[in-house]
Amino acid sequence: MRILLVNKYFYRKGGAETYFFALAEGLRALGHEVAFFSMQHPNNESSYWSKYFVSEKDYVGDISAFKKVQEASTLIYSFEARRKFEALLEEFKPDVIHMNNVHRQLTLSILDAPYLKKHHVPVVYTAHDYILLCPAYTMVNGRGEVCDACLDRRFMHATKNVCVKGSRAKSLLASVEAEFLKYHYSYDKIDAIIAPSEFMKSKLDEGGYAGRTIAMQNFLTDSQMAMGARVANTHKFDDAQAGVRPYVLFFGRLSQEKGILTLVKAFLQAAGLERYANSDAAAGHKGFLPDTWDLHIVGDGPEREAIERLVASAGPQAVSRIRLLGYRTGEDLQREVGNARFTVLSSEWRENMPYSGLESLAAQTPIIGARIGGIPELVEEGRTGFTFESGNVSDLSETLVKASHVSEIDYRDMQQACGKYVSDRCRQDIYMERLNDAIYADLLKGGSMNRGLK
Repeated sequence: MRILLVNKYFYRKGGAETYFFALAEGLRALGHEVAFFSMQHPNNESSYWSKYFVSEKDYVGDISAFKKVQEASTLIYSFEARRKFEALLEEFKPDVIHMNNVHRQLTLSILDAPYLKKHHVPVVYTAHDYILLCPAYTMVNGRGEVCDACLDRRFMHATKNVCVKGSRAKSLLASVEAEFLKYHYSYDKIDAIIAPSEFMKSKLDEGGYAGRTIAMQNFLTDSQMAMGARVANTHKFDDAQAGVRPYVLFFGRLSQEKGILTLVKAFLQAAGLERYANSDAAAGHKGFLPDTWDLHIVGDGPEREAIERLVASAGPQAVSRIRLLGYRTGEDLQREVGNARFTVLSSEWRENMPYSGLESLAAQTPIIGARIGGIPELVEEGRTGFTFESGNVSDLSETLVKASHVSEIDYRDMQQACGKYVSDRCRQDIYMERLNDAIYADLLKGGSMNRGLK
């Protein structure tokens, strides 16, 4: 088949792009021909199809007020994107269109291309966030609270609650976009929606998409699985005996919704450091972390300075035991994951199916995960890790202590359970087979949806 993959970024920016490029790799391995539609950007990978990519748009950076007003409408509907998508369709003639992140830079205007009115090409959409349900993507309101308000499809809640980056103007624009897409019936042009977690599927169904959603957990490529196996450290207890300090690891964006400050506070409390040692919250604490255990933080983001201030205020021991390692990638990052005793997914938003969790399991490193969104689907309690109440410093602190007291025998069992989890549920070939046979093929059998059977 000819599969057209759509995503607004054509470089490895985040989890959606990890999936996007892995999807292309898997489809080509099955013998399909793959084309791309995206946005121009200096970091883009090379592609024959880049001649059709839309011009670069930056709605975050510093642009003039006039340009902001001038380009505001293109956030919602892009005639340039529709025109260029039409030209690509005429050349490539896809059997299936598989969309990923398209809002704002590409927009769903592409589904109004005249070619699609003639040929009725099936459209699949993988939901990497909650944009179909929430103008702010995250289902977190302007007060930082997890929120279901817009499930009633009245998207002006996002303006009332100032949900988008603390800006009423941006919240209004996002609300208008969501209302436009609703009344333009843009989402009715999507035939199947892939939800990477059962939790997301349940929310999409609740928000009006029942009957079109399929839960399919994100996968790891063969190369990602091989790297995970390569860095998996089965000698962590031997390393500790030799003087290597055990550590728990956070890796990802240092932002409020990731719960990074909650994690740092919980570690300080668990370690009995400074003001947390004598706090009321620590008074009933069931023991403390061994003084040989550290916290490693990999990544960068807006909360870095706040982390540094919090650690410094807790004293020199905290400074020596909480290590901010900056941004890392590739095998350097994966070695850090493989050598960690546990990784921590401390999110305070309904994170969907984070690749950081999959990569941790592939490296046979168990997870300490917040009970929110799709994270609990990665954590089999006591087997692939432990869970705690999202945003609860004391609960996370006690979970860190519990994890530090897992015996060597039990820990090796957990490592085996992590490896089994990814081999059973995260293999690329299994995902591709289901995508090809249970989604693409079913859609193509849909009579009028299959131009090849007309």
